[in-house]
Amino acid sequence: MIRSLAVAIVLSCLTTSVLARAQPAPETAAAPPPAKPAAKKPAPKAKAAARPAGPAENGPCDIGVITASGSPVGWRKIGITVFGNETAETASDAWSIDDLSFARIKAAAGSGISIRRIAYAKDAFDPYYKPEKKLAGDSKENFKIMMRGIIGNNRCARYLVVVRYTGVLPGTNQPLSGVGVLTQGPFGKASVFAFTRMILLDGETLDFKDPFGGAGGRFAAALSAIGRDDYIRSANTEFPASPEEAAKNPILRDAARALVTERMDRILPKYLAP
Repeated sequence: MIRSLAVAIVLSCLTTSVLARAQPAPETAAAPPPAKPAAKKPAPKAKAAARPAGPAENGPCDIGVITASGSPVGWRKIGITVFGNETAETASDAWSIDDLSFARIKAAAGSGISIRRIAYAKDAFDPYYKPEKKLAGDSKENFKIMMRGIIGNNRCARYLVVVRYTGVLPGTNQPLSGVGVLTQGPFGKASVFAFTRMILLDGETLDFKDPFGGAGGRFAAALSAIGRDDYIRSANTEFPASPEEAAKNPILRDAARALVTERMDRILPKYLAP
């Protein structure tokens, strides 16, 4: 009995030892995943520098300039008799006379006078150029009415308007208007003409201002022009077959632009004087 009890105790101890060795070690707790770094907020973008404002399109200025003399480019063929006369034109400022006129005014004014070019609608000068659209009554008052519509909100001290007008070919009764090319007689040589003028207006009333200071100044200017043709000049080239060819001809273009430049540069100081 005692022997059996001893055997049972020994077996019990052996079983406990085996179970203790067979039992797995406790698992190590898994380390928590590393925390993600906090997302960096993008640095605020620097504000773009404010763009400088361009020149005001209206408001005060010294001289407002309106150029309306370059279109159309005329083409005149004057025959020995009236039956040989031909007239045509290109409906565009193909020789950039308006741009040239503004450039000459701006150059003559220099940096001491603020100059603004004033844009206008395509048909704005119809009451001045087209007989069927001309207003009845006083021509100067009608011109002022037209200019008020063109000037709009501009408030310049003076306005200088460059327009075309109708002159006459010397020795004939043939009219020539604006800028263009002509030929006379049987030889077919080309001359350019530029019948343009400037009109100076008061900024408040739009009254016409005389840059020559009255009849005496105009008479002196006329005397100084004796022997000089300010409006027609030989181009030393053949007369073009059509107005379209005239518009594309660089010799004719340059001759006409030179004629306009010389005359404007000569008289502009009178128009720009205070």
